[in-house]
Amino acid sequence: MSKSVAVVGAGLVGRGWAIVFARAGHPVRLFDVTEEKIADALKAIENNLADLASHALIANPDEIRARITGTTDLAEALREVLWVQECVFEKLGVKKEIFEAIDKKAPPDATLASSTSTFPGSAFTADLRGRHRCLVAHPINPPYLVPLVEIVPTPWTSPDITESARAFMVSLHQVPIVLRREVPGFIVNRLQVALLSEAFRLVEDEVIGAIDLDRAIADGLGLRWAFMGPFETIDLNAPGGIRDYVQRFGQPYYEIAVEQSEARRWEEPLVSKVEQERRKVLPADQLQARQRWRDLFLMSIVANKKSRT
Repeated sequence: MSKSVAVVGAGLVGRGWAIVFARAGHPVRLFDVTEEKIADALKAIENNLADLASHALIANPDEIRARITGTTDLAEALREVLWVQECVFEKLGVKKEIFEAIDKKAPPDATLASSTSTFPGSAFTADLRGRHRCLVAHPINPPYLVPLVEIVPTPWTSPDITESARAFMVSLHQVPIVLRREVPGFIVNRLQVALLSEAFRLVEDEVIGAIDLDRAIADGLGLRWAFMGPFETIDLNAPGGIRDYVQRFGQPYYEIAVEQSEARRWEEPLVSKVEQERRKVLPADQLQARQRWRDLFLMSIVANKKSRT
């Protein structure tokens, strides 16, 4: 029988992780502080599983759902677990408090992973007795659809723990990338910051509107990026591969990068300008429905990618 996994925090990220672990055959105990939060999470999980089944991405949603139980007792959630995935509110004090409790209550051989996207693991695990077994396993939302996981060891994380975490993610059919050292924002957020910064800049400078900017990604770069990364993209975009590409475009790209080097804050009236453009095409009361549309669209892309591998 597969060993249990604990998910601490039943919000959006925690619900997604629960599906990932249960889908791979692990019994999952989902912890939060109130029965209401647990009930809401389990209902959302049932809906997500039904959507996955409708896209033939899982065979038996009821079987997966049966592996997930909720509890408001942290000690019970952590009993005999193999892995703990922390998904609590993104505040440093909250992270420190919950990791102190998890380190005391979890089995000594359990790996303690954080879903944090803001803080390095070293910021909230330095004083723990079991700090050697702590690391970041940062998902891309929703993790049951987007398989990438950023594994970020702290300076004191055991190399064996890092390697076993990578192997565990592979066993879940996630796609782990392992950072060699901590860096603010990790990898995906840093790439996203670079793109968003230029996107806001172009709108602020009246070069393009927000809606057309989105089209540049959705119907341009994003089509390639859905199945290959930036280095492979440019490797295939010059007759002689990546070196040929750099020889052709390295200098003009450098000149653009120099032009972009001054960072700008995303402040008013720029934020209002972009928001107004977005609300014209998507009223605020339709955001939640559009989020589900996004997830269903992602499912169709994932299903297509699976059929081609």
